[in-house]
Amino acid sequence: MSSTVGDRRDEVIEALAEHLGTPQLTAAEIESVLALAAVAAHGSGDRTAAPLASFLAGVAAASAEDRITLLDELRRHVAELTATPGH
Repeated sequence: MSSTVGDRRDEVIEALAEHLGTPQLTAAEIESVLALAAVAAHGSGDRTAAPLASFLAGVAAASAEDRITLLDELRRHVAELTATPGH
């Protein structure tokens, strides 16, 4: 990803957080969300699992004291779910 694309992504995400009146995402939170999305998409074989898992994680993270710990736990849980035969 070029820095221009990354910069634009950051601008959009920062503006969205401001519009919503929510705290800005930290670099660690961004990495954790992207890791969760990657595991959901690749593990399930369906890329639409990524935004759905991310949305659910966001709902849960809204009331979490430690958003990174929650996101990392959810990523591990999704990895376990998608490693199970039949899923």
